[in-house]
Amino acid sequence: MNKLITEFIGTFFLVLTIGCTVIGTAGTGVIPPLAIGAVLMVMVFAGGHVSGAHYNPAVTLGLVVRGRFSSQDAIGYAIAQFAGAVFAALFVGFLKEGVPVPVAAIDPTNALIAEFLFTFALVYVVLNVATSKGTANKSFYGLAIGGTVMAGAFAVGGISGGAFNPAVALGATVMGLSPVEDLGIFVLGNFAAGIAAGLVFKAINPQDA
Repeated sequence: MNKLITEFIGTFFLVLTIGCTVIGTAGTGVIPPLAIGAVLMVMVFAGGHVSGAHYNPAVTLGLVVRGRFSSQDAIGYAIAQFAGAVFAALFVGFLKEGVPVPVAAIDPTNALIAEFLFTFALVYVVLNVATSKGTANKSFYGLAIGGTVMAGAFAVGGISGGAFNPAVALGATVMGLSPVEDLGIFVLGNFAAGIAAGLVFKAINPQDA
């Protein structure tokens, strides 16, 4: 249960930060990718020793494919992550009540490609810095993971919205940042990338079982 609570809390603060930095901050000097990468970094450091700090169903799936996580436990993690995202979205709605919500208009093909690429990068980084024998007992993993999300948000945030996480995509949909009909793009791109990253990691690191 402690692991599920940790996953809930980490995902909650990730989505809360996204909503609070994106909604109603245009022209104020707020730079959302910096805050988003930073909150993910600190939450990874905070919860890594408890749950592994996935905070992302695509990361959890990548760990299952990589062979470091059971599919049964993955279901509980995904439920906690999606629940954290929804609760965060509801809190953002309360905190930002009456503030206009910018709705992202995306090209489905470009968004799918962007989400796949940077979710792959994120899961690949997680697998290498947090599960590899070569990086065991290193303390930089939170910085690497948060930095990957920050870089992705800067690079393709204007193309896809920069979710790289099905739970974040659900939270964005609940907040009204993304249309309901676009949710499938994120789910497909993110989960496909998680699977691909797990397979690529295993192919490159056959000795790292």
